[in-house]
Amino acid sequence: MASLQGLKGSKATRSKYLPVVFSCLGHLYIHLCTAFYFVIVLSIEEDWQLPYPELLELWTLGSLLVGVAALPAGLLSDRIGASAMMVLFFVGLGGASIAAGFAPSPPGLLVALAGLGFFAAIYHPVGIPWLVRSASTSRGKLLGINGVFGALGSALAGLAAGALIELSGWRAAFIVPGILCVATGVVLFAFWVTGGLGENAPAASAKKPVSAADSRRVFLILLVTMFTGGLIFHCTQTSLPKLFELQSDGLAGEGALGVGLLVAIVYGVSGLMQVLGGHLADRLPLKPVYVGSIAIQIPTLWLASWLGGLPLLLVATTMVMAGASALPAENLLLAHYTQEKHHGLVFGLKFALSFGAAPLAVGLVAYTTRRTGEPSLIYVLLAFVALASFLFAMFLPRENKLSKLSATP
Repeated sequence: MASLQGLKGSKATRSKYLPVVFSCLGHLYIHLCTAFYFVIVLSIEEDWQLPYPELLELWTLGSLLVGVAALPAGLLSDRIGASAMMVLFFVGLGGASIAAGFAPSPPGLLVALAGLGFFAAIYHPVGIPWLVRSASTSRGKLLGINGVFGALGSALAGLAAGALIELSGWRAAFIVPGILCVATGVVLFAFWVTGGLGENAPAASAKKPVSAADSRRVFLILLVTMFTGGLIFHCTQTSLPKLFELQSDGLAGEGALGVGLLVAIVYGVSGLMQVLGGHLADRLPLKPVYVGSIAIQIPTLWLASWLGGLPLLLVATTMVMAGASALPAENLLLAHYTQEKHHGLVFGLKFALSFGAAPLAVGLVAYTTRRTGEPSLIYVLLAFVALASFLFAMFLPRENKLSKLSATP
């Protein structure tokens, strides 16, 4: 009897933590598969002998779909379950990446990248609430750890793409991550159909009620800051490889691998900041954590526009670290000020806004690069965007110690 109870307890524990594991893997894969093109494109530019801005714009439709499809993905998840949607995410994202690796021409690559963006849209409105529902304590810290996997994906995007390009060409940089993603989806499907995953229903919330006025106020402010934060993130992710290629003063060496390594350093180091950001969000009022993170971005974005070499690497790392550290607090603010039964909707809206900024970001980077020959001007513009975001965030209501908020998803 004792052994039977132990088996049941083991299965229950596994059901509790498997969503956390697969949510973290999903965060890694989405950031890898939505960032590796910015390194791969440097090799396609040489192979196909087409202009960089023209090739960069092939990702515009895909990046648009990451935002547009986020809200329907969140709503569909509320109806058919997060596990089923995550299986679709892994298999669809991997399949689209493999298809991109076999694209014979720009139109074919455009279609494959559009498919990649469509399936990538599933992760954030589904995987983040899935993780939160599976965690009973230290949700800010878990969100920070999940954020590390996302940053690791962005870091590996540059490093893995650069290494695979050097070893086997740019097509392998699409195909190999795609195969890994599909394989992960198959494993998740096996756990799902055998009952190894529990579809955790939203638990009864013990959070302190908030007023309708505060809910509206916070949501309207976050609509602005989530969009501006998404714009800064996507402009940075899009342009950083090219910025390092042009302004690293020899630090990147020659070829895609050197650029990819610098990008990997930036996102790898900055990812650790999300753990600290989550830790602070569990223990401090959310407003100063959130506002302070945005404030750091203002001078660092401006400095990145004209620095080079090692100073550029240090400033770029600090800039991305600041943006990453804001995310756990942002997610906890959004969850606290909305009813739990509407989390699929509000997180879908959040990521529709955040990733909806991606095509604008790609267009801005392509336009400024075409006009000036380099992407540095975009960082001056982003510094003003960060300033506007900071001013809006200052109007968030004050909170008590955030141990109360972090106890809610």
